[in-house]
Amino acid sequence: MYRFLLSPRWLGYAALTVLASALMVLAGVWQYERYAQRTASNARVAAAEATVPAPVAAVLPVPGAAAGAVGAAPPAARQWARVTATGRYDAAHQVLVRGRNRDGARGFEVLTPLRLPGGAGLLVDRGWIAAVGGDARARPAVPPPPPGEVTVVGRVAPPESGAGPVDRVDGRPEVRRISPAHLAPLLPYPTFGAYLLRDADSPDPGGDPLAAVESPRQRTWQNAGYVVQWWLFAVMTWVGFVWLVRREAHAPPRPAPPSPAPAPAPAR
Repeated sequence: MYRFLLSPRWLGYAALTVLASALMVLAGVWQYERYAQRTASNARVAAAEATVPAPVAAVLPVPGAAAGAVGAAPPAARQWARVTATGRYDAAHQVLVRGRNRDGARGFEVLTPLRLPGGAGLLVDRGWIAAVGGDARARPAVPPPPPGEVTVVGRVAPPESGAGPVDRVDGRPEVRRISPAHLAPLLPYPTFGAYLLRDADSPDPGGDPLAAVESPRQRTWQNAGYVVQWWLFAVMTWVGFVWLVRREAHAPPRPAPPSPAPAPAPAR
């Protein structure tokens, strides 16, 4: 009944099914690896955020003494750790980070250097503020940082990839990605190689409209969905092949072609 599977046509169908299903299984395995990597990344962020804040100099490499120098970027084990830093905000060298969306609204993040007693600067992302009228380029009125000496509690954020040169909008600096290395030449003092996502200032002046920026979380559910999708496709490929085989095996026999009529005998 199934001898037809040995025909060249059906052997080709079988080879195509094996190849297609194998590729789908491999795609599912790759998505599962991405899922595991992103889950581990989220776990590291959560664990780092749960730590007791430590002095920034105990977590980040201290930069050199030259103006414009930048310290080393933090290793992965120290990213998103909570730290404290005491100093004075340098509002004169504040930078806005454009193109930042929050809950579907367009806005900016406010990046203000914190000048530490030792002379080095630490970039602090004080938070997010909505753009004027929903226009991504319309700069809002940014509230000034707290005056005097403050202690900042925040999370260590690594430099963002894809950072470009600093733009000037109406004479004021503006960037799309946060990179201390790109911003260090603007500052008259050395700068740490990471920046802080601010959680709180002490003393707290109150009435600050800036919304705290959350640590990034990876979307693991998408990868988990792709795993199920690709492996389901692989199973469906074989289900379809088996269905075609059974249909072929149980199809009614094709009628034999009619025999040619005998040629008439020649006349005598």
